[in-house]
Parts: sequence; C-alpha cells; structure tokens
Amino acid sequence: MTTAFVLSGGGNLGAVQVGMLQALADAGIHPDVLVGTSVGAVNAGWVAAGCDRASLDRLEEIWCGLQRSDVFPLGLLEGFLGFIGRRDHLVSNEPLRRLVSTHLRFRRLEDAPIPLTVIAADVLSGTERALSSGDATTAILASAAIPGVFPPVEIDGRPLIDGGVVDDTPVSHAVRAGVDVVYALPTGFSCSLSEAPSSALAMVLHGIGILASQRLVNDIERYRGAGVDLRVVPPPCPVDVSPIDFSHTRELIERGRASAAAWLEAGMPPVRAEVTLQL
Repeated sequence: MTTAFVLSGGGNLGAVQVGMLQALADAGIHPDVLVGTSVGAVNAGWVAAGCDRASLDRLEEIWCGLQRSDVFPLGLLEGFLGFIGRRDHLVSNEPLRRLVSTHLRFRRLEDAPIPLTVIAADVLSGTERALSSGDATTAILASAAIPGVFPPVEIDGRPLIDGGVVDDTPVSHAVRAGVDVVYALPTGFSCSLSEAPSSALAMVLHGIGILASQRLVNDIERYRGAGVDLRVVPPPCPVDVSPIDFSHTRELIERGRASAAAWLEAGMPPVRAEVTLQL
C-alpha cells in the first residue's frame, strides 16, 4: 500500500506540520510520495530526505531557531519601492533562499530519496505548475513566493509565484500519482482571533490563508465517496498567532503533534470539511 503526504501552505503556521509529521512517524506512518505547496513545500523538501523521528526532531530544532528576519526581512526601502510600483515585491527572498539551500539535503528534485512534487502558479497563464525535476531550492522558492510579498521566481523562462494561489493543499496530484492513501496536512489559519492582524503583511497572509483553505474544503467534498482514501489531519484551532510571528513556534509544533496524536488514537475518524478548517 502506497501513501502520500500532502502539505499545505500557511506561513509560520507551517510549524504545525512538524508536530503532525512527528505524530505520524510515531504511529509508524511514512510517505512514499510527497506533495507540497508554499511552506508545505519547504517542509516537504526536508522530509523528502528522511522521515524518521530523528530527522523530524532536527526539523523542529530548525523551526524553533527561526526569527521573522530569517523569512520576512522587512526593509523600509524595498517595501517603499514595492508600494510605489518600482518593484513587484515588498520583501527580499534571499534570506529564505539561504535558509532552504542550507538545510536542503539534495540539489535536484529528481534526486529526492522520497519522490517530491512542489506546486507553483504561472504568473502569465494563471495555471498550476507541478515541479518534480530541476533545481530543488529554486522550485521551493517559487512555490513559496507569496504574491506581492516575495518576488516571482523564474523557471524555464516563466515567472512563478506561490502555489497556494491555485492549489494550497494539492490532493489531486497525490491522487493522480496512483497512491492508495492520502494524508493531507493542512496548517489551518489563524482562527478565532481576538482582533484583526495589525500589519499589512500579516493581513495579506491571513487573507490568503482563508482563501486557500476553501480549496481543501472543496477537495474533501469532491473526493468523499469517490474511492479515494483521503485522511485529513485536523489542525489546531483556535490559533491566535500573527502569520509573521515566530515567537510561538514550539507551541504550534506541540499543538500540531497533540492534535494529530489524538486523531490517530481515535482511529483517524473522517472529519467534516467545515470542522477540519474551523470555518
């Protein structure tokens, strides 16, 4: 029986997936295929080189060492140039490039020990782009290029942006790969907030998270009863954490692990779409 893990986007809430992955590993559940979008592509890039508990504990250490500037290096000049239309982004992706290239354990996607596909969106055509070959760091950066926040990443002469725009939890790609079981690992989004995000960047990420979550709702309904064994690991909620706040990483990992462990202990019950995403 072959198994796919599908990892969604979600900014700093990608920490939740680390806990989910640890709980799945503890239960002896490992992927034969990986599909990731945005921060899910970043996490999948690490997992594709090894999904044992020791490797996942190292991923936890990496996440817990992150600061906002490692991912979102906010600069007044670059932000201003983006605001007045002199640049197509607000934040440089160079720190994220260094982070990914430093920790990625293979150079090209086709060299990943566990087959890996990352999802991006083509700026010019508006279509989905599934990347399973080529430079791994560049592909992951393209998948994580939040529109307007990070610059588009050019691959094969085409500018690509965050795959969450077209398919945040790309279950369909796992289904087309012919696997027997699909585990979807959504990060969810900052839900049951006491107040709205206070910064423009946080509001953009929060809005994208809400929008992207609707696709998983549709996929759950689409594949229910269609012969696909789709198992959605429920994300924790409420989560009152800004999408650019990395000071709660360990808490998010622990909550993701506890939520997944409880779900596994209960026998992985199907969860209604509206409950899964806490809408």
